Amino acid sequence: MNQEKTQGQLLAEQLLYKAPIVADKDTSAVELANEFCEGYKVYLDESKTEREAVEYSVQLLTQAGYKPFVPGTCYQPGDKIYMVNRGKALIAATIGSYGLERGAHLNISHIDAPRIDLKPSPLYESADLALLKTHYYGGIRKYQWTATPLALHGVVYKADGEKVVINIGEKPGDPVFCITDLLPHLGAEQNARTLKGGITGEELNILVGGLPYEDEAVKERVKLMAMKLLNERYGITERDFARAEIEAVPAQKAADVGLDRSFVGAYGQDDRVDAYAALIAEIEVKNPAFTTICVLADKEETGSDGATGLQGMYVFHFMQQLCAAHGVDSITCFQASKCLSADVSAAFDPTFAKAFDPLNSTYAGKGLALCRYVGSAGKVGTNDAGAELMTYFTKLFDDHDVVWQTGEMGRVDLGGGGTVSKYVSKHDIDTLDVGVPVLSMHSPFEITSKLDVYMAYKAFKAFNETKE
Repeated sequence: MNQEKTQGQLLAEQLLYKAPIVADKDTSAVELANEFCEGYKVYLDESKTEREAVEYSVQLLTQAGYKPFVPGTCYQPGDKIYMVNRGKALIAATIGSYGLERGAHLNISHIDAPRIDLKPSPLYESADLALLKTHYYGGIRKYQWTATPLALHGVVYKADGEKVVINIGEKPGDPVFCITDLLPHLGAEQNARTLKGGITGEELNILVGGLPYEDEAVKERVKLMAMKLLNERYGITERDFARAEIEAVPAQKAADVGLDRSFVGAYGQDDRVDAYAALIAEIEVKNPAFTTICVLADKEETGSDGATGLQGMYVFHFMQQLCAAHGVDSITCFQASKCLSADVSAAFDPTFAKAFDPLNSTYAGKGLALCRYVGSAGKVGTNDAGAELMTYFTKLFDDHDVVWQTGEMGRVDLGGGGTVSKYVSKHDIDTLDVGVPVLSMHSPFEITSKLDVYMAYKAFKAFNETKE
């Protein structure tokens, strides 16, 4: 028997709000999200470094008809172009029917991820073991990277200039590598350390060999044997490490997580989850009103410095050159543009609930996270989007059935985080932070909800296709 709602219940429905679960809000999204994330898992497996992400993204772009950007060219509406920056960052764009004086729509994410880099002189022998010395990249919790299978990815340039691509630990039958940890039986002194100092940076040494070269007259025979094997496989010498960029990343593949397979578990989802969603939305746009620009940036995890980071000028030089070829003042274009700075947010974790404000957190399975501001403490380092921009995007997403939520990065004064948004908005471009909530962020095995990944894609797609 249906009971009529009370006046209070009706008023509560009218005035109060609770972010819905995507599966309840849009039942059709479950199947669509599962399908979308099959391609996403392939992207993660093929893109474990920023260089690999660029290479695989270019494959997808060229298959979709994109052509390399030629400065000075006056492109026509519907033309699709891309530009690679030093092999580590990428811009893809579709020319809109509106002139650039009306601005562009930018979706910007990053494709670098926390990892373990080799030092310039990494290979050494100790206690008849061959090891590699490392320097970690980005904000990692060092203890999470011990006793887990690792693969080596990267590039080496030999003395004659030949480029050699390194990839060991991914193919069936490949060996993997490991940072060892101390056994609990001997861990009394280590147990007395803080969690942060449980493993130090200088203890992140990678085990790569244990067999000696057969000539007993040689010193450091295990190191020589390891170098001999690298030389046989890649033709490199120890001196070539000085010209190398080699990264240690988790060796496992992306996988479904949960009995219901509702999550994706993989390395590098911060921020390749938003990068993939934005890239596919860019590829699929046809004849947009506004020129769409998808940026896959590097160096976000270390402050966005350098020529491939968003503190550099390559994105804005690209826009300036595009404007110049079309006879448009670039400042006018910037002032009329809008940007979604797409980076992940911290998903509320009930196991560590004290780290969050439950009313102002983002949750796995509740859609795309909109973060009006980021930063730390008193919003230090934030872009802090205005109410007008929030109104524009929330209306856009509502009109296109994008399930979204809002929140912050944990409790006030506990920590915080930054994104590239402040480096975009300083060019007078209205910018809002959005992203997919992540569990176990910055760990070797991050977890995202497939529904949230799909809603991110829908959001970028709506932004690309809008005429307003």
